[in-house]
Amino acid sequence: MKDEKKYYIYHIPGKKIGVTCDLINRVTVQQGYALGEYEILEEHTDIDVVSIREIQLQKAYGYKVDRKLYKNLKPKTNMRINITEQTTTFPCPKGDLKKNLIDNSGLTWETEHGEFQINEHTIPWILTNVKTSMYNEDRCYIYNKAFAYNFPKDYINKDKKIKPTGSVFDDIRKWARDRGIYASGDQKTQYVKLQEESGELAKALLDRDDAEIQDAIGDMVVVLTNLAELSNLRIEDCIDAAYNEISTRKGTMINGTFVKEDNLSVAEKTLLLDED
Repeated sequence: MKDEKKYYIYHIPGKKIGVTCDLINRVTVQQGYALGEYEILEEHTDIDVVSIREIQLQKAYGYKVDRKLYKNLKPKTNMRINITEQTTTFPCPKGDLKKNLIDNSGLTWETEHGEFQINEHTIPWILTNVKTSMYNEDRCYIYNKAFAYNFPKDYINKDKKIKPTGSVFDDIRKWARDRGIYASGDQKTQYVKLQEESGELAKALLDRDDAEIQDAIGDMVVVLTNLAELSNLRIEDCIDAAYNEISTRKGTMINGTFVKEDNLSVAEKTLLLDED
């Protein structure tokens, strides 16, 4: 059974209310608001319903009301990219590429090295590695082999959904709730489970098993989400609080570990000053 398309009505407090199918690209990448700086008001699978509710909520919150219903907005036209054996060329200069990539998020194309896709993961790499065409400054390109090396086929597979961060945590909580983890479980059992998964990650790292590393990290995120819920917290708020704590933290790398400035010994601080 094909999954129904989900529409999110999001609210950026003091700014606007809008609709999107992709929170990461629309709210974070395009508008610059991180998780925690916006909220999801409603979720729908009916485009007619979500189009009406967006207008109703904009009026109720006192925001500017869109002139057109969401369902009547014209879809963006895909870029006409040029594909050769070695390169993929975009029909715009480097300075305009970011906007074009964001507007065409989800676009896929076939190359000698497999299927490529524009998404939240590949956009930063493209912008870092794109080169201006030596024949036309209004065009730019990437090397297909380099793209394929950095994004294996399984990662780009268009049938593999890349879900908005918020909805992933919501799905985890629903999964756990349906299985009685919140009703019958407790913090201690989740902590023990976290240690088990940590051991699995350690083994995968020692074995250099990329698939198992991914699996173990994913399992730990699931356990942490449930541990937060059982502690009357939301994992999103925990991540937000942690980032706010570290965002202005100063320190230095010592033996492969970042050491906070406050934890540096007098000798280490003196050594760093001497190096400067």
